[in-house]
Amino acid sequence: MKYRIFLTLGLVTLSTAAFATTPCQEKEQDIQREIHYAEKHHNQSRIDGLNKALREVKNSCSDTKLRADHQQKIARQKEEVTERRHDLDEAKAKGDADKISKREHKLAEAQEQLKALESRDY
Repeated sequence: MKYRIFLTLGLVTLSTAAFATTPCQEKEQDIQREIHYAEKHHNQSRIDGLNKALREVKNSCSDTKLRADHQQKIARQKEEVTERRHDLDEAKAKGDADKISKREHKLAEAQEQLKALESRDY
């Protein structure tokens, strides 16, 4: 489920990137799109939270900080991929087919998340 949500958000964000000129503008557009979705589904608490987030982005967003945060996310995801590879190697050493299958799946998910993060242009 997390994988699908992450992939969907990644694709939506990538499509928005074509219209945004800066990372902060892109972030504003993403939040506004979420507000529209929440309004469509009459989710007032979500609308309130998103409006607060939008105000904060408009008041204090920095493209440099967003880029630095994004690089940190990539670094953390690379660590996750390394950890998943290590877990898979351990499972292979033990020869447990069920664990190997699970570890391969987790590694593939981590690699997809990394690929999605790296595909962002900031």
